[in-house]
Parts: sequence; C-alpha cells; structure tokens
Amino acid sequence: MMRFFLLLWILLSGYFLAAQNKQTITTRVGHAPKLDGVLDDEAWKGVAEAGDFITNQPSFGKAASQRTSVKVVYDHYAIYIAAQLYDDPTAVRRQLTARDQHNRADADHFAIFIDTYKDRQNGFQFLVTSRNVQSDARLSANFSGDWGNYGDVSWDAVWDSRVAMNKEGWSVEMKIPYSAIRFSKDSLQSWGIQFLRFSRAHNETSFWNPVNPAVNGFVNQFGDLEGLKDLAPPLRLSFSPYISGGYRSNPPDPSGNRQQEWLKSGGMDLKWGVNESFTLDATLVPDFGQVISDNKVNNLTPFDIQFQENRPFFTEGTELFNKADIFYSRRVGRTPAGYSGVDALADNGKYSVVKNPSVTPLYNAIKFSGRNKHNLGIGVFNAVTRPVNAIIRNQSSGRDSLIRTEEMANYNIVVLDKALQNRSYISFTNTNVLRNGSAADANVTALDLGLYTKDNRHALFLKPRYSRITGPDGYDGWANYASFGKVSGQWQWNLGSSVESDRYNTNDMGFLLAPNEITTEGSISYNVFTPTIRFLQQRYKLYAEQTNLYKPYGFQSVQIKASAFWWFKNFWDMTAELVLNPVKYYDYFELRSNYKKLMRPSWFYVGLSGSTDSRKRLYGYWNIGFAESKDVYNDMYYRLNNGIRYRFSQRFSAELSNNLQSDNGQVGYAFEREANGEPIAALRKVYDVATVLSGIYNFTPRMNMTFRGRHYWSKVTNRKFFTVDGDGNWIDRPFLNGRDQNVNIFNVDVFYVWDFRLGSRIVAGWKNWVDPQSTNDIKTHPGYTQNLNQVFNMGHGNEFTIRFIYFLDYQDLRKKQPLL
Repeated sequence: MMRFFLLLWILLSGYFLAAQNKQTITTRVGHAPKLDGVLDDEAWKGVAEAGDFITNQPSFGKAASQRTSVKVVYDHYAIYIAAQLYDDPTAVRRQLTARDQHNRADADHFAIFIDTYKDRQNGFQFLVTSRNVQSDARLSANFSGDWGNYGDVSWDAVWDSRVAMNKEGWSVEMKIPYSAIRFSKDSLQSWGIQFLRFSRAHNETSFWNPVNPAVNGFVNQFGDLEGLKDLAPPLRLSFSPYISGGYRSNPPDPSGNRQQEWLKSGGMDLKWGVNESFTLDATLVPDFGQVISDNKVNNLTPFDIQFQENRPFFTEGTELFNKADIFYSRRVGRTPAGYSGVDALADNGKYSVVKNPSVTPLYNAIKFSGRNKHNLGIGVFNAVTRPVNAIIRNQSSGRDSLIRTEEMANYNIVVLDKALQNRSYISFTNTNVLRNGSAADANVTALDLGLYTKDNRHALFLKPRYSRITGPDGYDGWANYASFGKVSGQWQWNLGSSVESDRYNTNDMGFLLAPNEITTEGSISYNVFTPTIRFLQQRYKLYAEQTNLYKPYGFQSVQIKASAFWWFKNFWDMTAELVLNPVKYYDYFELRSNYKKLMRPSWFYVGLSGSTDSRKRLYGYWNIGFAESKDVYNDMYYRLNNGIRYRFSQRFSAELSNNLQSDNGQVGYAFEREANGEPIAALRKVYDVATVLSGIYNFTPRMNMTFRGRHYWSKVTNRKFFTVDGDGNWIDRPFLNGRDQNVNIFNVDVFYVWDFRLGSRIVAGWKNWVDPQSTNDIKTHPGYTQNLNQVFNMGHGNEFTIRFIYFLDYQDLRKKQPLL
C-alpha cells in the first residue's frame, strides 16, 4: 500500500511540475553588452540560460530539433537578449525581407515576447530574422497565436538588434529600451516572458515555454522572468518631425477638366510617456498621402465596402480601441459626404469641377493609452477633421461656386478595459462624433464581458451595445450578443445569439453592414494537432445559423456550413468547404426600400482551396468554388482565385494573383424605380476579374523598393428585369436597355523606403491610377484583354511624393549634453 501511495505521489508531483510555467532569471549588468551579434561580451558570462525548447508546429510537444540557448540581462536603460541558435550554418535560411514581413519568407527568425504586467493577456513582441530584419507587435487577447498571428504587427517601436553567423549556427543580440515598453515602478518585478525560434528548413516553430495549440490563448502560455530589481521607467519622450512634397495630376472629370496641384506639407508626430504606464501619441498636421491604393470594386450591394487601414497613425497601437469592434478608423478622414453629388453636377454639362477633394484632411489626432499595474487598460482617442469645400464652375458664365462637402468634425473614443483572473475581462467603450452646423452627431456605447473558467476550457461572452444619433431626426438603437462554448481541447463548440434593433447604427465611427437582425448560431469542431500517417494537422467544423428580421419580425435565411482542413506532411495544405442554403430565403436590404423583401432561391456551394510548400522558390495558392440553385435556370456561379510567388534571389521576389468570379444568376437592385417609386430588380450576369502583380527588392535589411499593380474589370449584363410583390416574389416587367455596366479600375503603386537610422525614414513614392467611374462600351470591349488594353488609353492620374522623417529621442539628446 505504501508503494502505491509513493508511486501516486511521484506521478502527481511530475504532473504538477510539468504544468508549471518555466522560469528564467535575469541579471543586472554595470556595462551594457556591445551589440554586434557576437556573444563574447563580459556581460553574458555566468548568466542563467533558457533552453529546452518545445515544438508547437508542425507537431506539438516534441523536443525542438535544434538546440537554442537564450540569456537576458538588463541595466538602467534597456533589457538585452542574447540567443545562440545552434544549427548547420549552411542550413540557415537568410532571405532579405521588409520590416514585419517575415511570415512565409525563406528566413529563420527568433523572437522574444514580454508580458510586463503579467496579466496573461497583453504584451509585446520583438522579432529578428537571420538577416537582422526586425518585426514587432502589440499582443492582446484578440490574437490567438495561430499560424504566426501573435499580435498587431502594424505597431512599430524603436529598438536595436544585430545577428552574426558562426560555426555553430547563428546568434542574435537585441536591445529593447525601456522607452519601447511599459511597466510599473515596483522595486521587485516579475514579467511573463516567452522565446520563439523558427527554423525554415524544417518549417518548425518551437517555444521555450510550451504553447499548446489545443489551449485557448497565447500570452497565458508564457513562462516567467524573475530578478528584475529597481527598474526606473524613463521619461518616454520622442519627436518625429517630417516634411513632404510632391505633385498630383488627377484623372479628367466628366467634362474633361483635370485637377493639378503641388503637394507640400510638414508636421510632427510626438510620443510622450505621461507616466510609467501611459503614453500620449499625437500627430500634428498629418499627411497620409503615401499609402497603398485601396482595392476598389464595382459595388452592387446596398452596403459600404470595408477597406484596409493603411495610415500608420491609425494602425499602430490601436488594439485597445478595436477591442469592442465598433471603431472603423477609415471613417476618420473619410471621403466627404457630398463628394459624389459634386461629380454628378459635372455630368449634366452645365458645370465643370475645379476642385473636389476626395479625402477629408485632419488638423490633428491624439491617442492616450496604456495599462497600469492593476491591469486596467485606459485608452482615449481624439481626431479633428477640417471642413471640406468643393469648387464648381458654371460653363456659361465662368463663375465659380463653393460647395461645402464635409463639415468640421470631432471623433472621440474612450476605452476602459479591466483584465480579470483566468484571462477574463470586462471592457467599456464609447465612441462619439460631433459635427459642426446642422450635421448629425453620433454616440455608441459598448460593454464587453468575457468570463473563462479556471481551467480555460469554457467561456461565456456578453456584448450589449447602445447607439444614439442626435439632430433634427435623431433616434437610438441597441444590440446584444451572447455566447457560451468550449474553447480549448480537441473538441470545441459554441452556441450564440445576437439581436440588433432596427435603429441600431454604429456607422459614423464603426462598420455595420445591416442592423435589424436576429441571428442564432451554433458550431462544433474537431481538431487534431498531432501528426498521423498522412497529416500534420486536421480540423473539421460544422456551423449552422438562422437569421430573422427583428422588426417587423420575419424569416430571412438558414445556412449550414461544413469545412475540413488538412495540413500534409509535405507542407501543402487543403481546405474543403460545403455551404447550404437549403430553402428559399428573403433579403430585406437589397431593394433599398424600407425592408421590402426580395425572395432569393436556395443554393449550395462547394469550394476547395489550398497552397503549396512556402519554403520553395515557387509557391502557389488557389481557391476554386462552384454554386448552383435548383430554383433558377442557368444561374451557375463559379470562382477561380489563384496566385504564384517566385523568389528570384534572397533580395528579390514577385507575386502574381488572379481572382475571377462569374455569377450567371445574380439577383439584385437594378438602381431603377417605377413611376410609383417601386424598386426594380434585375437578374444579371456579373463577371469580375482582379489581377495583381507585386514585388519587392531589398537592398539592405532597412532599404527596399516595392511595386504593386492592380487591374480590376467588372462586366454586368442584365438578363431580365422585374418588380416584387408583398411576398418577395418576382413579377416580370419590360426589359430596360442601356443598363449594362463595364467598369475598369487600375492602380500602380511604387515606393522606395530607406530607414537610414533608428526611427528615421525617407520614403519616395509614385502612384498612377484610373478613376473607377471610367467605363467602356461592352459591345466594343467584351473581353478582359480588350479592357486591359483600353485602360492605357484612358486618362490617368499621377502622383509623385517624397517624405523625410527624423526621429529624436529625449534620452539620446540628454546623453549628448555635456556635463556641467
């Protein structure tokens, strides 16, 4: 009996020891190590090593194939990391990339993750490739860590690193100034810490403290860093003044006039650490001209198109503001509300457009954000936009008139985010838009509650919201989302429901396709994270939802989705998807007519997507899909999206992608109405093709040139027109001629970027474009090749810019001052 209890005690002790987080101890040094990538400094001698990395991918739980040794020291100014990554030097992959572009590149990399407040939800990532290309990110609970998605890589900090090749592999030294992170003033501190190594030759990701893909969350799987004493958070104050200039020539307007202007701007970005926890970021007279062009399309839907945010101020360090998902930063500095109306005046020939700005400029914008030692995150965002005026000219009299297209506005966000035990949290978010004059104001309040069980296997989420529009025709609305499910383990499931009232509106500062809906959903998935005979990983998921109109209550749709993902041992992957809308359903938004419903036929969709081994010089990906309905004759839908990327050398790679969609039975609003105001719908064939050619040449780890050319063509051919009765059924009506569409959009973006010193940059850019309103006759140009050729005969816009940014850090300036 005693032997039995002894054996049980040994087994339980082993279990609890295995379950504990790893721990490493850092040492304070009097002299900082010299950053050269060579680990022979006196500062590294006798320091505790962190090793014994455990694989995360392609299979979890094994000892890493190659040894890694990491040391951490610190002084009054920064924390320093040294890592020796043992390997055959000839096996280390060393492709040059742009900053933050290490994923799928042919390069090894090493990263450190720091959770300075040890709330197991938030933190920082600092990553270095084998060619000393840096990447950094802000970590939050929104990022799962799947497939390298550890945090918000748009966040950039100023830090330093060096790498060196040696006979035992390669080594890296990193210096992370305290000004780049945030931590408390406590005399004795314990941080969460994690180290990552990625070996490209083996496609192997390994972590110092094991990261189990079956466990929900990433930061909660960190180890501990001990030994930090008497850290003194510095005065975090930096300035980035800039000047920019250039020339823009817009495409000709409908009357043939072309707007031309010289571009000149100057301003400054400022970062000020108000205290050890919070930072104020401000941009004064910002210039957002040097951003990549949007992927514009021929939008036939009743909803806005959500574009990616490319402006640095609105992408860096905004994870706190995005937590409630009611902030769409493209609303700030949007296209003026009256922009399209001015262009419409030029269509009648009586007026020409002298000036019609397409972007609302900003006076300034600030972000105040941080998290204190009590795990309370606080964020305040404010931006003030300028009023915008257009100028039109009467063609007969030559007289100019001023038209106000956008009023001056103030955009504001306040966030309070409290991290609780066991990864739980509660967040309060409020967005507010105040506009000058009689334009409507808007206010939205959101509460987010996430409760995880102590074992991190189940979670409950509640998300109530309230919106209010004020003005002559003000109104308010509300919404709520609730779900409960199993979030960790091989089997995972979720049950959820959301309700949005008919007047719920977040679109002044957020993005909402449509309110007035009730959705009930459920899903179950089976995940295999350990290799089998054929696969490295497998995931199978079944999802079902039913959607109803909230007011007046009515059935909308039922949809069932089944998917399977396989990751093969040759590092190819494939996903199969089946989607069913098993019964006829109703669309209450398409006809833009007070929730007048449109019957849509039942359909099914079958899709197959995948990609090849991204380690190879030639890498390909594809997405093939087919859909059909039994209720409408000849309404086949298919899609063929594919792309190839070729790595010509360690410096140069290029990618070509082509996305084709053909829908022979699309049903939608025809943008026409009967004399009595009834909407007219159309059954049409829509054929869309988007081709993108892009590439990058890296001169050094901090100097590159990128190019991107995109051509988009959309052809809309109407098959029949109809109105609808009260039940949404189609009623044939006479055909309308001349309503077909043939739309071309073309963009070229070329940027040269040189980070000539830490935080300082020169950017030169050229942009060329064809306005998306440019069209050709379908009969004259029926095919893709004819339209692509015709693009070069259209009036193009051109923009040349150069921008100079210089980073000034108060700590560096202070060091250079002579001692009195």
